[in-house]
Amino acid sequence: MTGRSSDHPSDRPSDRFRGSFTRQSPLPEAAIAAATEVLRHGRLHRYTLAPGEAGEATLLEEEFAAWQGARYCVALASGGQALAIALRAAGVRPDEPVLTNAFTLAPVPGAIAAVGARPVLVEVAEDLTIDLDDLAARATETGARWLLLSHMRGHICDMDRLCRVADAAGLRVIEDCAHTMGARWDGVRSGRHGIAACFSTQTYKHMNSGEGGLLTTDDPDLAARAVLMSGSYMLYDRHRAAPGTEVFDRHRTAVPNMSARMDDLRAAILRPQLAGLDAACAEWTALYRVVEAGLRGTPGLTLIDRPAREGFVGSSIQFRLQGWSARAIGAVLEGCAARGVDLRWFGAARAQGYTSTYRHWGGAAGATPDLPRTDAVLAGLIDMRLPLSFSREDGATVARIVSDEVSHAQALAGDVAE
Repeated sequence: MTGRSSDHPSDRPSDRFRGSFTRQSPLPEAAIAAATEVLRHGRLHRYTLAPGEAGEATLLEEEFAAWQGARYCVALASGGQALAIALRAAGVRPDEPVLTNAFTLAPVPGAIAAVGARPVLVEVAEDLTIDLDDLAARATETGARWLLLSHMRGHICDMDRLCRVADAAGLRVIEDCAHTMGARWDGVRSGRHGIAACFSTQTYKHMNSGEGGLLTTDDPDLAARAVLMSGSYMLYDRHRAAPGTEVFDRHRTAVPNMSARMDDLRAAILRPQLAGLDAACAEWTALYRVVEAGLRGTPGLTLIDRPAREGFVGSSIQFRLQGWSARAIGAVLEGCAARGVDLRWFGAARAQGYTSTYRHWGGAAGATPDLPRTDAVLAGLIDMRLPLSFSREDGATVARIVSDEVSHAQALAGDVAE
């Protein structure tokens, strides 16, 4: 394949997308008003309260627990802190193996490494979910007691089968729901299958507080340990989506304070967003379907089919350029970028931005095994964000540009394989 200057005939489509893939929707006016009120009174720390005041973080925990259908919730400084605290509060010990998806983002194995445990990577299936056959095999090989299950890029595996595999292997499951807040499997909310669930409210997630995390569980001892680890000191009685003081009395002198609290300013921003979250999730999925329809049928482009039992939230979309050479994939990315469409490639030789693979994580990935199925899937895997600042017309435009650039690169390359 030659350079794009000689590959691009003047009669090719030249439309360009003018929107931004990093521009978020404005926060709702109610969130701005709530944040302004917190700034006016200055009580940003969650435990600095006026008489009779519950505090924004406490109210967020109550409301999120009710929305999620969980007994307990802890508001934390980040999704990564939620993962690490969930692991430690569940009882993961230093040096023991913790299974997790090979296809995830770096903070997931990073959380395992942060508690001194050993990440053991499990293969990914072609639908981008954890390979359940390999999960069973890795559990047997390692004797692992734990699975940190990442619903990476919003793809949910067959959770009924996963629970059967976990039960047979004696695995306790902690769900990383950073990409599946509001999603469901067979009508059950993501995060309700394991012993705990962790969510992120970082800017590019489904609720936006810049940074932030939420941990939910039905286990009173895990919840009490998580509250204490978050940095409650002896103020745990100010948490209302939490177990009784008798549970805290069992743990209050035995767990570390990790100073990972969410502040009341971020909680104030999040509460109005939670009220509108279900509607936002529906809009994301409608936008996803517009883009999916625009890409479907493009020669050389393979979509990831979504099972009927998966109630996904389409805040990003993935597709595969199966068997394509690195050069041909690079031509697609270059052509799309020239026309305003930002694609990310998980098979790139070097990590770029948030896009990386297990081969880029160094020691945080543990002893990197040979993962041929994962390598084959990631080699041609392309990712595109779908912010809610896009209209459905925007979705149709970006899909048309991607489809055109893929078709053009394939026509130029002929045989796209190496």
